Amino acid sequence: MRSFGYVRATSVEEAARAFAARPGARYLGGGTNLVDLMKLGVERPDVLVDVSRLPLDRVEELPDGSLRVGATVRNSDLAAHPLVRDRYPALSQALLAGASGQLRNAATTGGNLLQRTRCPYFQDLSKPCNKREPGTGCGAREGVHRDHAVLGWSEQCIATHPSDMAVALAALDARVELYGDEGGREVPAAEFHRLPGDHPERDTVIRPGELITGVVLPTATGRVPSAYRKARDRASYAFALASVAAVLRVSDGAVAQAGLAFGGLAHRPWRAARAEEALVGGPATAQAFERAVDAELAAARPLRDNAYKVPLARALAVDVLTRLARAGAA
Repeated sequence: MRSFGYVRATSVEEAARAFAARPGARYLGGGTNLVDLMKLGVERPDVLVDVSRLPLDRVEELPDGSLRVGATVRNSDLAAHPLVRDRYPALSQALLAGASGQLRNAATTGGNLLQRTRCPYFQDLSKPCNKREPGTGCGAREGVHRDHAVLGWSEQCIATHPSDMAVALAALDARVELYGDEGGREVPAAEFHRLPGDHPERDTVIRPGELITGVVLPTATGRVPSAYRKARDRASYAFALASVAAVLRVSDGAVAQAGLAFGGLAHRPWRAARAEEALVGGPATAQAFERAVDAELAAARPLRDNAYKVPLARALAVDVLTRLARAGAA
């Protein structure tokens, strides 16, 4: 048993101060990932700063029509919220695809964004892993990597990001609210997570001590048809082999607005900027969707055992976009 300290914060400011004052601290929300990593010995915090009781547990409509989701809103509550289901169905669908009801009842919005990879080499202390211990190597690179990245990976790390929710947030142009020593700031959800590069231990752009306080869903993607679809090894709550979140507005047979993001393919939710550029202004047809998705996936670099992910992601994206176009034209 490894001992650690515990602080229960009552305000965002108190949480940030407590974190800054204690080197080796970690924020604790629902604990659905952090506690598991502590049991494995991957995470060894000296102090847990409990933020689960902070007043960040509301979904509220802002004056401009956008939705602000507090960082401690439970995944179950967010998935079931009437405004989310009505305006941002891709987000609700992603959350429902992401975990069992028991886990959704505990997991929080902020914690979901900060969950770490499920790469078995990261979770096994006996294996080399640059993400867990920089400089030790990447065991998955020449090992078992069927589930690993085909986009944006580096020689240092080929892990994928596990969140379903984050993929939907990227496609929906959401923004992540942060609070730290220097005050508050916002980061686009599509830019919140990092590619591995030479520093795979850094999952996000969050600064030391910063706390996620909320997520804002913009009016621009509200009520625009959206959907999330996920391919996995089993139907019951497995992590994505590939997933797609799409936002598509069609006007007079042409694509007027598009947002597309892939999950299960990279170290972060992969915002498909090339595909979006090819889609907007073009015909809303399956053939046009295929060309746009192919333009995006041309950058893929499959490994020995995961080349199947490219056609899988292609088929998912084209199917989701085609269904959205048909629904929008109906």
